[in-house]
Amino acid sequence: MHLTRFTDYSLRVLIYLGLKGEQRSTIQEIAEQFDISRNHLMKVVHQLGQKGYVTAIRGKHGGLVLQRPPEEINLGKLVRDTEHDLRLVECFGDHNDCRITQACLLTSAFNEALQAFLAVLDRYTLADMLDPRRQQLSQLLRIAPLA
Repeated sequence: MHLTRFTDYSLRVLIYLGLKGEQRSTIQEIAEQFDISRNHLMKVVHQLGQKGYVTAIRGKHGGLVLQRPPEEINLGKLVRDTEHDLRLVECFGDHNDCRITQACLLTSAFNEALQAFLAVLDRYTLADMLDPRRQQLSQLLRIAPLA
């Protein structure tokens, strides 16, 4: 299984915002911290807003914050929301030109593997990714500890 950069960046944004708590962050700030494209990050944040993960507050004191607590952000759901194509092989799709599909057992094995992958992620929340390493993550990203 290979996740796209879009999902990777989505996870980084949520981790960053989770570490900041109620403190607002900007796209520019997050882009600089992770050394990633601001333009690409804008698309990521836009979709995270549409899917209900982040809130963008406009204005002089605006910025980004998590829309809900880290405990309510499920990693499996996030992956499903950000990955537009979870097809592991051609025969998962609508345009299947593979000649052996009718007799091939790989489809069911790969489907089982994908479901197992997502089932593991379904057991974790953003809070699970933050809490055990909050101090170390905050230091690495130069974020002041929450009061």
